[in-house]
Amino acid sequence: MSIDENNLQILHNGSEQEACAFLQEFTTKHAQTFSFPELTEDIKQKVVDILIGKLKIQNSTRCQILCLQMLRLFSREKDKLVNMITEDSLSTIMKMAGLEHYVTDEGESMTIFDVMVEALMCLCNLIFNSFPAQRVCSKNGCVEGIIQRLKTYKDPELKYEIKFYDMRLLFLLTALCADTRPKIRYELHGFTYLMEVVDLILRDADSRTTDLTDQEVDLCCEILKILFNLTVSVNKNAMDEEEEGHFMRLVSVLRDLLMCRTVSKDKREELLSHTVNLLTNIPRDCYEELLIPMNEIDVVGIENKEVEYDGRNMEAILVLLDFLYSRLDRPTKSLKESLTPILHCMCETCRANRSIRKFTRVKVLPPLRDEVKRLPEEGETLRNRLCKLLTSPVPEVKTLAAEFLFILCKENVNRMVKYTGYGNCAGLLAAKGLLAMGDGGEPTDYSSDSEDSETEEYEKLRPNINPVTGRWEEAKSDPFAGMTEEQKEFEAMKLVGDIDKLQR
Repeated sequence: MSIDENNLQILHNGSEQEACAFLQEFTTKHAQTFSFPELTEDIKQKVVDILIGKLKIQNSTRCQILCLQMLRLFSREKDKLVNMITEDSLSTIMKMAGLEHYVTDEGESMTIFDVMVEALMCLCNLIFNSFPAQRVCSKNGCVEGIIQRLKTYKDPELKYEIKFYDMRLLFLLTALCADTRPKIRYELHGFTYLMEVVDLILRDADSRTTDLTDQEVDLCCEILKILFNLTVSVNKNAMDEEEEGHFMRLVSVLRDLLMCRTVSKDKREELLSHTVNLLTNIPRDCYEELLIPMNEIDVVGIENKEVEYDGRNMEAILVLLDFLYSRLDRPTKSLKESLTPILHCMCETCRANRSIRKFTRVKVLPPLRDEVKRLPEEGETLRNRLCKLLTSPVPEVKTLAAEFLFILCKENVNRMVKYTGYGNCAGLLAAKGLLAMGDGGEPTDYSSDSEDSETEEYEKLRPNINPVTGRWEEAKSDPFAGMTEEQKEFEAMKLVGDIDKLQR
């Protein structure tokens, strides 16, 4: 269905009923259309001008929704957006989205929210596809309108769709317009309001004694993406006391998200992924908030005894380790995207906090026993799978996996070789200038207490463990046994010749 002069006349001068009939037919037919090459620039411009004009006058809610739906279809195109991204057009759509002087009257019809949703979706498309739209909406009060409405999210009458597209719009603005980030964080206090919304969602689910619904998870994920944008460029070494307090509060909220339950398993995976991404932006001193001190009552009444370590509840760390294992267990086409965030997160938390490192080491690198009869990379344990990554073709993954294991070994070369084999960790040691195996002394910023109690099984097998492969091997017979001195000299000279050929 195309648009001709007759259709334009119906839209411009026809009755509201006639205009709505045409709009309904067009939007239904093109619901899945993402490009309109058959429309000339002139025709499309006239249609947009007519639709914006209709939104400015008091038409019925149905007419407003249909006008916005047609604008939303046009906003999917990356070009031909010129007359949709004027300040007047964007201001009109913002008004329909409730982002100008947002007020909810007690007698307001619920159908008005459908108008707001359509307008928000249209704005999301325009900002995603157009740099001029990004520039205008970052300065015309759009951000302020979203933050203002954010304060009303406790209102049970405010529909989920409004909240979701508010957050999608704010995510796009913070991702594509870097100058909006300090405004939201410092001028509008959006950092605090966003955390409060996540906390509100968690408390609501807790009061219902139910798992997070898919909608609640989706809203949390959008907020986590915004918080990531707001914290990605923060100078972690120059924070004042107030800012550090905000990060402490954020980590405690993230801890609650790690331990919450969701209705859908797939949504749980998505929520954990965004939580881990955000944890990579956290200053090291704040990771302490992932742990909860345990009193005697907690220890006695706790069902899962393995979460208690060093007087702390380590449940959040267990969740992170389980998430790492699940990512290693189900490798995707993109190892970099799948593994680098969680590996980076584990490196940062273990380097920052002694209790987290010691607990993680127990889980990842337990004392060796008969498993040394296999190569370190053979098997299904976390250690085995991480050792396998040490020879990954993806540089970022290989480097982070090696760094994680090295931190767990307190950056001790001999201990690293013991758990991974010299061949597997040679790349890391070379990069750090530690390739020559020395005494393996560890840096002074680690605690001096020993964590390396050897098992009886390992001590018995140690003499025959090959340090290059990290595996126990049967004792080999002396290859020179039974040879005369002349034969030994001949073999030695042959070896020298082979080495010379290899070097050439």
